[in-house]
Amino acid sequence: MADESQTDKPSVLRETDDEARRLARMLVRGARYMALAVLDPETGFPSVSRALTGIDVDGVPVILVSALSGHTKGLVADPRCSLLAGEPGKGDPLAHPRITVQALAESVVRDTPDHARIRSRFLDRHPKAALYADFADFRFFRIVPQSASLNGGFGRAYVLAGADLIIPEPGTAPDWLELSKSLKSMIDAAEKLAARLGAKNGRNWRFAGVDRAGIDIVGGDLQLRHEFDELAASPEAVLDYLFTMSKVQ
Repeated sequence: MADESQTDKPSVLRETDDEARRLARMLVRGARYMALAVLDPETGFPSVSRALTGIDVDGVPVILVSALSGHTKGLVADPRCSLLAGEPGKGDPLAHPRITVQALAESVVRDTPDHARIRSRFLDRHPKAALYADFADFRFFRIVPQSASLNGGFGRAYVLAGADLIIPEPGTAPDWLELSKSLKSMIDAAEKLAARLGAKNGRNWRFAGVDRAGIDIVGGDLQLRHEFDELAASPEAVLDYLFTMSKVQ
């Protein structure tokens, strides 16, 4: 017989709704870096480090790491890993949203279309990484979400599926890469988007990546993610959206 004292306890989890999914995507896709946890191949203990992160066209987080680092050795030995995203602000750090993503790491093979795409998108977000991205001992990993635990603040806990963080039918990658190149010259539109998003700091705003789900802008050391209300049907639809947005005061 089930213990009534256990079955009668209210669940600490809320039902996962679209608002929770949107917050989860914003936390992951808007992060410039995340905490990365791997299993140490020598001791078996969890090991945590910090890694710069990018996002592939399907929303999967991407990292660039050296073969000499401990976390790379851990990922090669066991692809199971976790990411933690979400930055504290004023007051109690636990009152601010954060998400832990359980994932499987996939090494990206050099001299392939996947590598070229991921490299381009990553450097759009982290241009200084161009200094070492092509070193022989560096490689990219796609960190493919399997499940996630979202804490939106006190009393707002949710469990998400890995699919909640992935963009379905991401579209033809070369078309989106071409759009990213076109956006680099649209400085005025980036400044206007930053203003609409309420950016109070940062300067020299520029677009730093785009996909069917949203667009990234970077100003100095700050990065903002803007998610569209619906998945964009095409790169042309994004340009139309930005043109309309720039005309609305």
